[in-house]
Amino acid sequence: MKKLALLAILSVFVFGCKDNPVSKKIKETKNAVSNSKKAVDELNTMQEDIKELQQEEPLTNEEMKSWLPEEVLGMKRTAYKAGQVSYMKIANIEATYSNEDKSQSITVNVMDGAGEIGASATAGARMLLSMDMEEETETYTKRTVKKDNIKAMEEYQKKNNKTIIQLMYGKRFYVQVTGKGMNVEETWDAVDNLDLEDLG
Repeated sequence: MKKLALLAILSVFVFGCKDNPVSKKIKETKNAVSNSKKAVDELNTMQEDIKELQQEEPLTNEEMKSWLPEEVLGMKRTAYKAGQVSYMKIANIEATYSNEDKSQSITVNVMDGAGEIGASATAGARMLLSMDMEEETETYTKRTVKKDNIKAMEEYQKKNNKTIIQLMYGKRFYVQVTGKGMNVEETWDAVDNLDLEDLG
């Protein structure tokens, strides 16, 4: 009876302490198993989507450029590049926006997951975004979030006030928005300011 009581007390101590290395390891293992299951589920779902996307025609440079906004959050477009990876038959566009004193800037990068190569190129990002993760150090935070039913990865670099948000829109378009001199909320405002539904 004494042995049972001692065992019960020991269990409470080991598993009850949040900072205990044993309970921490158990939590990490549970998260890893959960993420592995999510990755497998996403892979099964993705296979059909990839087949469909491979049959789709990627957007042309002109279509990408016509979608590109002239300004985001009042910041004017200062540069853009279209079709940097067109030799691989992947439609891609990148644009930079900044305010007048250059204290804030936004870079928008969109890759079309249509076509043979585009579907494969965006599959990795989709797998990554299907998992749940959270990480924090003295200098940055990184985590997956769900916003307006869209799974995204947000990273915030504290020292230089820089945010990177990655997401898949409509299972087809990989979108990365980088806000320099901008916190997470401000960068999400920039994402919301983009008319992603008009991409196709």
